[in-house]
Amino acid sequence: MDLEAPQFVIGCDELEPTVDWFTSNAGFRMVMLQPADDPSVAVLEGHGVSVRLDRSLPSGASGLRIAVMEIPAESRLVAPNGSVVEFIRGDAPMLLGENRPEFVHDRALDAVFGAGRAGMQYRDLIPERQGGRYIASHIRIPDGGPVLDYVHHHQIRFQMIFCHAGWADLVYEDQGPSFRFEAGDCVLQPPHIRHRVLETSDAFEVVEIGSPAAHETFRDHDLELPTTTIDRNRDFGGQRFVWHRGAAATASPWRFAGFSYVNFGIDGATSGLAEVGIVRAESGAELPRHLPDHEFLFWFVRSGSATLHRNDETHSLVARDGVTLAPHESHALTDVSDDFEVLEVRVR
Repeated sequence: MDLEAPQFVIGCDELEPTVDWFTSNAGFRMVMLQPADDPSVAVLEGHGVSVRLDRSLPSGASGLRIAVMEIPAESRLVAPNGSVVEFIRGDAPMLLGENRPEFVHDRALDAVFGAGRAGMQYRDLIPERQGGRYIASHIRIPDGGPVLDYVHHHQIRFQMIFCHAGWADLVYEDQGPSFRFEAGDCVLQPPHIRHRVLETSDAFEVVEIGSPAAHETFRDHDLELPTTTIDRNRDFGGQRFVWHRGAAATASPWRFAGFSYVNFGIDGATSGLAEVGIVRAESGAELPRHLPDHEFLFWFVRSGSATLHRNDETHSLVARDGVTLAPHESHALTDVSDDFEVLEVRVR
């Protein structure tokens, strides 16, 4: 028993029957009783929490909600003193939300960054989150140095981070020592892989895409990174970790003529769920009108400029613009500069 650990305090008129109920029905065990001759206080432990029953306090209905991995047959119990013990799932299922795709052009000229965790600044590239299904963030750290991060992991369906500018030192579970994540690099973070950001350069910028938009982040107090084991092909929730290195990448023809494409290998690591890569324009390139049919299609302009035609509208695209294209809406590109380059993320 940890004597310094916090305790939930519950008043009761009769100590012995209340202790018997908690130990017989609610999965607790008694660890302390005082005084011995006429007990008035008992401390119980169970399910990772401590309960202090105190006969000197007024008895009355009180609630104790406990998150557990497996809910018992009786999920709501009522003690003799009126206290309610309710069990809920500690690993709540992911809520993807109803997918509501929409066209979004988030212009760099109008960019607004808000404060986020660990000293990071966040720009929301899809404010409506497509009904809660997706989040796209442009994240920056203006002044580099050690990051006040900790070992953590996420309950997600899909999550990738692309380095647009600067560098960061990252470390991932079972992937070896920390490595330098540089401009042009991309990582796929599979579900629940432990990781940590150690340090960044000045003017560090990344684009992060995640699904669902509101996902749980768990801190791991026990695991130390890097781990002693290395398993680069380890399966994390049906996906594998990917570190795409932009400096060593080679391009091939894209699905439309006049453009080249660098595939990051994320489609294979996610069993076809998502594909991520860089699209580069060749001289005189134009993208003909077509209808995307993916659940999610996102562009982040890395350099250059172009005119996007969406149905009957036109949008001027420049570096650091974010564009979410709705499926089954006609779009095309004209006035494409020779240095036009976009990060493309497609989720099927």
